[in-house]
Amino acid sequence: MISCTFENGNEGLLRHVVVHAIVVQDGKILLEKRAAKLTNGGLLCLPGGFLNRDETAAAGALRELKEETGWDGEIISLFSIITRPDRPKEDRQNVALSFIVKPIKKAEQRDTESAEIIWMPLESLPPPEELAFDHRDIIETYRAHLKTPFQLPVLS
Repeated sequence: MISCTFENGNEGLLRHVVVHAIVVQDGKILLEKRAAKLTNGGLLCLPGGFLNRDETAAAGALRELKEETGWDGEIISLFSIITRPDRPKEDRQNVALSFIVKPIKKAEQRDTESAEIIWMPLESLPPPEELAFDHRDIIETYRAHLKTPFQLPVLS
């Protein structure tokens, strides 16, 4: 949560915005293992992170993808907008925007937020307790969309 003092002097708590990249190639989804020093360290997650002040959500998703995995990508579409304040395994009430991203090329080395980058078969995900935040839910919704396409973005 972000503490904020408004122009009229009132104080409030605001929510962060995070962005995620759903990157699938040849039936495999790109996941990262979070560095031990981070929240949910050692768990797998979608590439993503906090949206910077002066960037669009799409640009933020591509920046995070490159920083955390070394991959360049192209936004295909907005997949989901999660605004629920009760997101599982999430203590900051982040608002999350997830994008479907086409991988373009492995461009450079990743940063230190990722301990490992894994291309995992989309049909062979690890147990839910091995995924950080509510990323298993996002991936399951994406898999359902692949089987029976529905209108995007998914709102929750």
